[in-house]
Amino acid sequence: MKGTIQTGFGDPGEVLRVGEVATPAVDDDGVLVRVRAASIHIGAVYGVRGLPKVMRPMFKRFIAKSGVIGQDMAGVVEAVGQDVTQLTAGDEVFGSCRGAFAEYASTKVGALASKPANLTFEQASAIGVSAFTALQALRDHGNLQAGQHVLVTGASGGVGTFAVQIAKAMGAEVTGVCSTRNLDMVRSIGADHVIDYTHQDFTKGEPEYDLILDNVGANSLQDMRSVLTTDGLLLANGAPAPSGWFGGLGHPVKVAVSSMFSKQQGRPFLSMENEDDLGTLQDLAAAGKITPVIDQVFPLESAVDAIAFVGEGHNQGTSVISM
Repeated sequence: MKGTIQTGFGDPGEVLRVGEVATPAVDDDGVLVRVRAASIHIGAVYGVRGLPKVMRPMFKRFIAKSGVIGQDMAGVVEAVGQDVTQLTAGDEVFGSCRGAFAEYASTKVGALASKPANLTFEQASAIGVSAFTALQALRDHGNLQAGQHVLVTGASGGVGTFAVQIAKAMGAEVTGVCSTRNLDMVRSIGADHVIDYTHQDFTKGEPEYDLILDNVGANSLQDMRSVLTTDGLLLANGAPAPSGWFGGLGHPVKVAVSSMFSKQQGRPFLSMENEDDLGTLQDLAAAGKITPVIDQVFPLESAVDAIAFVGEGHNQGTSVISM
């Protein structure tokens, strides 16, 4: 089969290639999926670049034994292990694995869910890391309640587009922050208010937000907290692009320290994919409450270009590799 192989750390054009690799084996509790689409999140780009360098041992854990990269995908079940009863060959599924940027991928049955019929394979593949991050940030770390006013920065990006829709599904009033070219799109996915950061500094307004999910990290923590209500909470999910050994890690450290002295500052968090939340996202998608925003769709042969494109940081929603 063909897959996107990583041979080291560096720029995508230097350390990635699409080539022939062995089709992965299937464990007794595993599932072999004929991948139809796989989505690219910014963390995958950092993994290719190996930045910050201190994280390289962790990045290696997300690469398949064959060297194929990729995590979030959707496709059709090709075969199942002898202990698997929940799925059968021909089922349409989505979920996570190691080595998603390939024609076939193997994963545990608990990492998959049935693809909602109202989504394409490209859309379903985008319900991965970004969607889990948005859900867990708002629900678990932000304790968002119906009627509260939430502000989402980077509202046109991978996490942001899910956050806007999930917050609306939770009954919140949502303000999205984005650039001029993305205003209409952010409105179209349900934002009640949209701020163009190229023309307006939202941190100069009156305190009005119960929760801010900051996916960018471009403003100071003090400025962000200034527009929160007294009991409001800031969740910092964004940071400057990583570089060198520790570059990019300063922001989460600053957030962690700040959270010890300000009740408005949430601690840094890591999203974790799990079977229960995969089911929650599946239900939201099936009900039409979240619809992934797809920017560009690249063929597998152009996977290196696709990853480089996402690395430029101008993605509208999520870009996808189609098999």
